[in-house]
Amino acid sequence: MPPVAPMLAKPIEHIPTGAFSFEPKWDGFRSIVFRDRDEVEIGSRNERPMTRYFPEVVEAIEANLPERCVVDGEIVVPDPTGRRLEFETLQQRIHPADSRVRLLAERTPAHLVAFDLLALGDRDYTKEPFAQRRRALEEALAGAESPIHVTPATTDRAAAERWFDQFEGAGLDGVIAKPLDGTYQPGKRVMFKVKHVRTADCVVAGYRVHRNEKQAIGSLLLGLYDEHGALANVGVVGAFPMEQRRRLFEELQPLVTTFDRHPWDWAKLEAGTRTPRSAETSRWSAGKDLSFVPLRPERVVEVRYDHMEGPRFRHTAQFVRWRPDRDPRSCTFAQLQEPVRFDLEQILGS
Repeated sequence: MPPVAPMLAKPIEHIPTGAFSFEPKWDGFRSIVFRDRDEVEIGSRNERPMTRYFPEVVEAIEANLPERCVVDGEIVVPDPTGRRLEFETLQQRIHPADSRVRLLAERTPAHLVAFDLLALGDRDYTKEPFAQRRRALEEALAGAESPIHVTPATTDRAAAERWFDQFEGAGLDGVIAKPLDGTYQPGKRVMFKVKHVRTADCVVAGYRVHRNEKQAIGSLLLGLYDEHGALANVGVVGAFPMEQRRRLFEELQPLVTTFDRHPWDWAKLEAGTRTPRSAETSRWSAGKDLSFVPLRPERVVEVRYDHMEGPRFRHTAQFVRWRPDRDPRSCTFAQLQEPVRFDLEQILGS
């Protein structure tokens, strides 16, 4: 069963009009599932094997999918209530120890949400239009039970707009639009994705040096004040042209301070406070230098972000502008928009 690169989506700002099938954008691990009778393989977005990390999903595939098929989907993990997705919990499922993998499979079981069919039996569906692949997927998984699901889909743009607003409350990531007449094109960006975008004013509390040039900024470390007045690390912003990186390095030198005068002094760290230093030993960052240069928290920057993962930006934020008019102490978590809760079970239908 050779690896297959999944078909990808290009980002756009608005839900398109025309002959599209619209689906929720699931916030999990993209997965290509191969089943050949007793043999099951789960490939990642980067065509790497993930089978060993999700034994409960393998069992569900054997119980619910046709004996010979290739399915495109997403592995997700709901929270303990089953009402919202938890990507951070899903990340913890990738663990080297088999005993830990088995334990997490019991404690935080994953689900597979299927949204495309590449092959069934001896038939290759990748050259078929999506409308036909979707019908075949629904028929092939008509008897599937949780934790195997077929993603909801609609051709009604108004319904897709409602999904875009509502489903974020269940931890979903936006809307995908697939051309109804489109074939499956591995590795090509022929679908479209619309994601939530917001802005926040953050305190610049440090920087990391660029990996290739010591007098240029690699990324700026961002903070927000919590309800107790503590400055919490919420992420980074880092996509700057090289000339701007050099200019920022010079501009920020007067703000460089020492750790004993900085809110993220690890010697004074209180339990539960997240700082860049508390993340330096993270196993997800093995081999990376996460040390940083502390700055007096006096500058404010406006950034774009899609959504939060706990108290942090899920992805690297994007620079919008400097905010010299903002008092750094006014940059709190209170400014962040909280999506209205929506029950995940209403989306999965089980």
